[in-house]
Amino acid sequence: MSVSIKSANEIACMRQAGHLLEQVHDYLATLIAPGISTWELDREGEKLIRSMGCVPNFLNYNGFPASFCICINDEVVHGIPAKGRILKEGDLVKLDAGLIYKGYHSDAARTYAVGKVSDEAMKLMQVTKQSFFEGIKFAKAGGHLHDISNAISDYVESFGFGVVRDLVGHGIGTHLHEDPQVPNFRQKRRGVRLVPGMTLAIEPMINMGRADVLWLDDDWTVVTMDGSLSAHYENTIVITDGEPEILTLSE
Repeated sequence: MSVSIKSANEIACMRQAGHLLEQVHDYLATLIAPGISTWELDREGEKLIRSMGCVPNFLNYNGFPASFCICINDEVVHGIPAKGRILKEGDLVKLDAGLIYKGYHSDAARTYAVGKVSDEAMKLMQVTKQSFFEGIKFAKAGGHLHDISNAISDYVESFGFGVVRDLVGHGIGTHLHEDPQVPNFRQKRRGVRLVPGMTLAIEPMINMGRADVLWLDDDWTVVTMDGSLSAHYENTIVITDGEPEILTLSE
């Protein structure tokens, strides 16, 4: 495993990539409502990314046919946008996207309620988001990677939710996926030591029911095996000499 340590100039590029991606998510959040299709969200998101002079990094990545991964309800990740996939009241929709700015990648995911959702669905969203912040309490130089994993897992499982084990976070930089992998579930080993300049995409994927998932016949879309709801929250961060900096979320 070779973990890339970014220079100050590289981090500056990734900071801008993250800032732009945050704007994309903020804009798409205003469009989410019953009646819009996942295809329309993908189209609008790609248009905005390109208007910024950037490139959507998911498009054609290992053959993925869209700029955004958009999932509804029991879909966990990698959902393919389609004109016939229409959001309806009470859905949970997950938008996962990234862009390339001057050769550097950003990656972030959000889960949104479509109209009014159940109390249980709202709780799942809140716990998934907060688990990210519980994890990055340990994203500090001198600590170990799996301290992040363990904190996410312990927090989520205290609510009885399932932490997906078949998919993990990752390093990020001039490539969308770099070393190291960042599990969201408890590990026996401590993992690599964290040092300033490491850039990570930390992304809890949490199911209301069991942790088990399966892949649909399109070879992309991952769903919960028991049909329960799933939520996803992700940011790109950089390890510093102090607190971690979240590149895809403003203070």
